[in-house]
Amino acid sequence: MADKPRILVVGSINMDLVVRSPHMPAPGETVLGEGFVTSPGGKGANQAVAAARLGARCRFLGRIGRDTFGQALLAGLRAEGIDCTDVIPTDTAATGVAMIIVDARGENSIVVASGANHRLTPDDVFARAEAFEQADAVVLQLELPLPTVRAAIEVARRYACKVILDPAPAPQRLPEALCHVDVISPNVTEAEMLTGSKTGEERADKNIAMDLIARGASAAVLKLGSRGSMVVTNDGKMARVPAFDVTIVDTTAAGDAFTAALAVEVAKGTDLRAAARVANAAGALACTRLGAQTAMPTWTEVRMLMEDQPGRD
Repeated sequence: MADKPRILVVGSINMDLVVRSPHMPAPGETVLGEGFVTSPGGKGANQAVAAARLGARCRFLGRIGRDTFGQALLAGLRAEGIDCTDVIPTDTAATGVAMIIVDARGENSIVVASGANHRLTPDDVFARAEAFEQADAVVLQLELPLPTVRAAIEVARRYACKVILDPAPAPQRLPEALCHVDVISPNVTEAEMLTGSKTGEERADKNIAMDLIARGASAAVLKLGSRGSMVVTNDGKMARVPAFDVTIVDTTAAGDAFTAALAVEVAKGTDLRAAARVANAAGALACTRLGAQTAMPTWTEVRMLMEDQPGRD
């Protein structure tokens, strides 16, 4: 392994259109918002930025449109030191966008128009096997076509890369082939959608994790929000990892920060429980700022939070 862990993110890249609202609108309701910003986003790009800020050598594979948003997003990734060799311009679709409402509690509601993201094909992945060959870990989400995600898992396996899947947005049914990863890491909502079971108690959480492992994952790391996270491995061992205490401003990119930190630590060979603690800290810090990529913490910030709250073990 190189001195810095090598992360390949295969995923989505969007421009986020964010408006703050006193509350989430009910059907048919018009609410006067309190501010509007455009911000670089997309789960894949968010995770790439987070991984880079946490000290990884990061490479990104995805598609953008030939438009103003696409060029701005590409420039932003390059400014973070991310290798964008495999970001493919697309003539037939616009760059993806996400419409995000953030309420007074920092909770969010998101609608994504995938655009060029859904033009990334299995052939695109197979043609860029060299990117996988050079990676220690591959990070995937589900804002791409599922056959493309499956192709990425296949190529990653060919080169013995660790594979971390963030199953978001969760489909009604996750094909079993997509579960054959080293770590699957859903949040509460996604875990319930994927398994049809309710989270909330330790036994229920573990049962959900074991369900995902039974489908093919080597381990499940559940993102449990204010309850921290839970690590379960395929030998049935379970560890609860407490959350960090922070002031929440915006939860939009918390899960992406968590996934990226988890992937960086897995690529280093860190024990999963210790990796989840780092991921908890990264996710917590992302909640303290507005936006997606703008909210991603550095490794120094993550280390300081863990040092400031050593009891969160």
